[in-house]
Amino acid sequence: MPKLVEVVFYRDADGSIPLLEWLDRIIPKAQVKCLVKIERLKSLGHELRRPEADYLRDGIYELRIGLEGINYRMLYFFYGRQAVVISHGLIKERAVPVKEIDRAIERKKQFEQDPNRHTYQEK
Repeated sequence: MPKLVEVVFYRDADGSIPLLEWLDRIIPKAQVKCLVKIERLKSLGHELRRPEADYLRDGIYELRIGLEGINYRMLYFFYGRQAVVISHGLIKERAVPVKEIDRAIERKKQFEQDPNRHTYQEK
């Protein structure tokens, strides 16, 4: 049984939390499914596989949620062995756009340089 991993949300330099802002914009039923998938990631970490998660490239993974023909994705990366950072979410058509993967890669670099600054902490 895998150990629980810590799941944190990426925080931009301006203090915004891209994942939370995205979750607020999607329908409630999709929000619930996304939160359930985050819990699965927390319990399974590196062992979470398709169809629930998949590796994209350059250390970026996607959590995969389907609801009523819509493909919701949350991009994330690992920080060490016991932490996962969720960069942001999106709705995709066929493939995750390259610009979205590039955005997650840039956030991964920023996070690795200053984890405290880019970690969302609930108040």
